[in-house]
Amino acid sequence: MRLSELKTGDKAVIVKVYGHGGFRRRIVEMGFVRGKVVECVMNAPLNDPVDYRIMGYHISLRRSEAAMIEVVGRDEVLQASHQEKFRATIEEDDLRMVALKKRKHIRVALVGNPNSGKTSLFNQAAGESKHVGNYSGVTVSASTGFMDFEGYSFSLVDLPGTYSLSAYTPEEVYVRKHLDQELPDVVINVVDAGNLERNLFLTTQLIDMNVRMVVALNMYDELQRSGNKLDHMQLGRLLGVPFVPTVASSNQGLDRLFRIAIKVYEGSDLFAREGLDREKLKELHEYHHKHELSHDTLEELEEDERYKILGQGFRGRRHRHRHLHGWFHNRNQHREHRHEHEYRIGEVVRHVHIYHGTVIEKSIEKIKAALALNEDLRNRYSIRFLSIKLLEGDALIEELVRKLPNAVDVFELRALSYKKIQQFLEEDAESSITNAKYAVIHGALKEVMSPAGKKQQLPRTHGLDAIFTHRYWGYPIFLIFLFLMFQGTFALGNYPMEWIEAGVGWLGTAIGEWMNPGPLKDLLIDGVIGGVGGVIVFLPNILILYFFISFMEDSGYMARAVFIMDKLMHKIGLHGRSFIPLIMGFGCSVPAIMATRSIENRNSRMITILVIPLMSCSARLPVYLLFAGVFFPNYAGLLLFGLYILGIVLAIIMAKLFKKAFFVKEDMPFAMELPPYRLPGFKATLIHMWEKAHQYLKKMGTVILVASILIWFLGYFPRPKATDTEQPISREQIQQDNGSETGGENIQWAGLSSQELQRMEQQKKSYIGRIGLFMEPVLRPLGFDWKISVSLLTGVAAKEIIISTMGVLYAGNPDEEVTSLSERLQSEKYADGSLVFNAAVALSLMVFVLIYFPCVATLAAIRSETGSWKWALFAMSYTILLAWCTAFVVYHLALLFV
Repeated sequence: MRLSELKTGDKAVIVKVYGHGGFRRRIVEMGFVRGKVVECVMNAPLNDPVDYRIMGYHISLRRSEAAMIEVVGRDEVLQASHQEKFRATIEEDDLRMVALKKRKHIRVALVGNPNSGKTSLFNQAAGESKHVGNYSGVTVSASTGFMDFEGYSFSLVDLPGTYSLSAYTPEEVYVRKHLDQELPDVVINVVDAGNLERNLFLTTQLIDMNVRMVVALNMYDELQRSGNKLDHMQLGRLLGVPFVPTVASSNQGLDRLFRIAIKVYEGSDLFAREGLDREKLKELHEYHHKHELSHDTLEELEEDERYKILGQGFRGRRHRHRHLHGWFHNRNQHREHRHEHEYRIGEVVRHVHIYHGTVIEKSIEKIKAALALNEDLRNRYSIRFLSIKLLEGDALIEELVRKLPNAVDVFELRALSYKKIQQFLEEDAESSITNAKYAVIHGALKEVMSPAGKKQQLPRTHGLDAIFTHRYWGYPIFLIFLFLMFQGTFALGNYPMEWIEAGVGWLGTAIGEWMNPGPLKDLLIDGVIGGVGGVIVFLPNILILYFFISFMEDSGYMARAVFIMDKLMHKIGLHGRSFIPLIMGFGCSVPAIMATRSIENRNSRMITILVIPLMSCSARLPVYLLFAGVFFPNYAGLLLFGLYILGIVLAIIMAKLFKKAFFVKEDMPFAMELPPYRLPGFKATLIHMWEKAHQYLKKMGTVILVASILIWFLGYFPRPKATDTEQPISREQIQQDNGSETGGENIQWAGLSSQELQRMEQQKKSYIGRIGLFMEPVLRPLGFDWKISVSLLTGVAAKEIIISTMGVLYAGNPDEEVTSLSERLQSEKYADGSLVFNAAVALSLMVFVLIYFPCVATLAAIRSETGSWKWALFAMSYTILLAWCTAFVVYHLALLFV
């Protein structure tokens, strides 16, 4: 909780002090330091300011200032100790104990460029299974993970990849707002060690923000293999932040990274800019380490008379040894515990301003002085960062400054600075600041980097690019990769699919022999096993598909696919960056729609969102695999490839139409990183596959299971009366009930038993049968019976439910051996004996499933990303209409060849 939330008469212990510069220094000097007990005495008549008692005297703070101080109060102590609220008064020692635990919780934000390995580091540290891809824009929202390390608990936030902290893309805005509003204790800036000049631009902006930071030199092994040599210790001294080499993919260097992060965190209140006496600190530090082991508790140590004398001026600084360890090392006692290359934090962790040149620095100082007149602004933000961003014309900072009392003066100063920069540097302020930062980076790297001479890795990358991005061969190669992916998905997955299918059939038969006839038996066999079992058989195929997708992403090939597709994307009204969300749509439409946040232009983003549902998500794959395997066994892989291509072609056509009809503005320039080719890590690929398998199994155990039981219930009830079951179903009755199906004449009697005819008649009269018969006239021109109609309706929730619904509705004879769904579909007949399914119906159904109605989750994602239900309902409507028209054409063309 924050100090501003403390009620009158309550006490709390201070945990952390947030804010910047002078505010933090003033608050600390007044005694608001970690570990001290503070009491809320009273509020002013208007509830602001508030009178607090700390260390025996009263201090008045505004609520906005008190909100910058984190404390532990009575409620948190009760929660931590599981005490009842009616128990006796909480002692100060209780508050201190909980504050001590909370003090050892460090909130870390992971910030870095796309493709810097940030998410890989997050996965290794937190043990998460977050998707890692070798292209820009994989992380589209923040994810939180947790870890324990050397007595500290960490909460890690993996922020979206961003190249800068400007208000240009949604990712940049999201990252900057998180750093400003959440105020993480430490920022770990993950940089690609092989591309330091570009990656360090973001680092310089984080330095401007004056955040506590550690830089992870990730993929350091690639830098070493290139032959380049880097003095990362000296680079840290030049820029004022510690640099730690890491290889996140193999967990190298992470222990040292978080050890340095702890030191930065613990030393955060003892930076030289706060004006503390280094000599006294050093003497106190040496005494502390010499005598700390002779005291059982920190409180006993603080009662030591000599320690009190040395500690005058530093009262209340709990865990002094950790703070002081950040400044000075006791060489004799700690040499064996310190890595030979470990930083002495005191000489590295100091704030260094990025120097932008005389003209720009003078402009920054003038704007800083004007902004600093606003105390609340000065307390919450780095005034230097705001000044620089205001000079750059940052829209969000301009909006913030407009609310200030002296906004007019600030903007006048900026206008004068613009003119002066343009006059002396002959370019605009934003370009001048950017060039100045790169000049600093270039100069620093020149001092610390020893190039490898002619030894380069470029020929390998260029050689592969000459093939994969070839003007003529690049497109056929991409199509070949897609074909091999779908052919492999079917061919390789067919064997385990048959094994699982046999196991499901054996389980259903065993339960059928073991249980007595009745509703429970029918529920288990027809509802649970028939529904869920019909879906689980496709798990191997989905894993294989995601293996191929993960391989193309992690290897760097997917970025090349974006590169070669950009011109085509532009012609149809999309941005080159649209290709990645479209490809992600092969997995799931929801994250694909969220990934469109990386597209700066709103028009391209809207068009991409509207056509993503036409990309075949993995939920549709079981439908394709079932019907392609049953009715086109010799061409299943080719048909699967054709369906995905059809979805792409339809997406292109609709994008072109949407561009002309709704979105006519020009597109944004295309700029995207082409990462180096990398051999995907085996562990990362397995994590990606397991994540999808877990999602699939979880869906089967929840949504699909519930849906299967519900569909069974609607198909089982109402039960026919006993008198109805005793009367045989006549040919005339079937003919009368199914005249639309049989044509009324020349009926070929199939020799179905009376029991089978009764079961068919009962299904039609059930609740779900009535729904299906109501829908059937609309879908009959596509070759669909009422059971297919119901299956498509239930597929609105999730496309896998189509298969589970069919597993329930096309149930076999309960007195016969349980057969697989594929066998039941092949033998399913109308009452006149004609087959329900043939190649034309199967093809029409697959095309309809490819196009129609996005699932409910996708509609919600469209609503969330577009900000309006209008576009979600439009996506629902146009896909249904397009699906009906396309399936109608496909069905009637197919009838000519069947």
